[in-house]
Amino acid sequence: MLHGKRILLIVGGGIAAYKSLGLVRLLRERGARVRAILTAAGAEFVTPLSLSVLTGDKVYGELFSLTDEAEMGHIELSRDADLLVVVPATADLLAKMAGGLAGDLATTAMLATDKPVIAVPAMNVRMWLHAATQANIETLSVRGIGFVGPVDGDMACGELGPGRMAEPADILAAVEAHFNTAAPLAGRRALVTSGPTHEPIDPVRYIANRSSGRQGYAIAAALARLGASTTLVSGPTRLADPAGVTVVHVETAREMLAACEAALPADVAVCAAAVADWRPAEAAGQKLKKSCGAAPTIALAENPDVLATLAGLGNSRPRLVIGFAAETEKIVEHAVAKRARKGCDWILANDVSEGSGTFGGADNTIHLVSAEGVEDWPCLSKDAVAERLAGCIAAALGTAA
Repeated sequence: MLHGKRILLIVGGGIAAYKSLGLVRLLRERGARVRAILTAAGAEFVTPLSLSVLTGDKVYGELFSLTDEAEMGHIELSRDADLLVVVPATADLLAKMAGGLAGDLATTAMLATDKPVIAVPAMNVRMWLHAATQANIETLSVRGIGFVGPVDGDMACGELGPGRMAEPADILAAVEAHFNTAAPLAGRRALVTSGPTHEPIDPVRYIANRSSGRQGYAIAAALARLGASTTLVSGPTRLADPAGVTVVHVETAREMLAACEAALPADVAVCAAAVADWRPAEAAGQKLKKSCGAAPTIALAENPDVLATLAGLGNSRPRLVIGFAAETEKIVEHAVAKRARKGCDWILANDVSEGSGTFGGADNTIHLVSAEGVEDWPCLSKDAVAERLAGCIAAALGTAA
């Protein structure tokens, strides 16, 4: 996908600079040509030799190097690239970028470039949350700078929170998405479900699950970025509506199915919602009260199966129907059986057992089950999973009969 693309990597000073080496390897594996500018601070963490070996090119660092100027002027160095990636983008680098400073080769190249820039922030959580840093981020965003991360997690300083640099695989996904400018899903209609459903017991209690909705929201956003006209049917979450997506908010499984049917026709349906299998047969009109310490008896009724219903619609069925299998054991085995049972085209199986961190977490490990077999994906952020799935959907719809 990146064959022939020219990436200028600007390596800032921070312990996360070591991840730039892994990013170079991934970029080159996909055919990109990579040049690197190593800042003086970055050279405290990675060596020019390491970057040179991995890029297969010399590493640039001196603004006033006569040799470098003769071979590749600093303005030409930035303009020769298709994309600049700043990794890690420290608080200092972000401040200099926002202020338009040009005191070294890295900042001069960024100020002189007429090409897109993606910044990958990494810093202490307090530095990230500081008003000055947030103001710089806002300024750069308005100017069109793209950002990947940061993410929550443990940091080298021993603190926990936002500020940890995104992983190389996630940065790669963002770079690939950047170059996917042809909008391969333009003219396509996509339907995505996400979040839990809340099945009322009485006016204040309900049956639900631990789904955060983050994966489904990320998928809807990724499909929209590829040009699809996307409708997201969401159960209750705390997430902001994704940009460029039509969002229908629902509470119950029955409401979700009705909203999905109203959103048809669609070329692809991705059922990422964790729909409750059961609901109280009759929701009490008033709050249930304790009665001599005895627990109330709640009769349950089966909810409609949104995935199976969409997969079995006949002529109005989406061309590609995709479901999720949230499992706690025998992940792939159960997913294979679920795909056959539901009649869908693909199942994305994931482990949601205690300790996996999937429900409510930022990462996901996917096994894509299709008629062709099982494809095991590495552990990725949910945003990276969404980008990868959107790419698979674009490829499938592009070749479908």
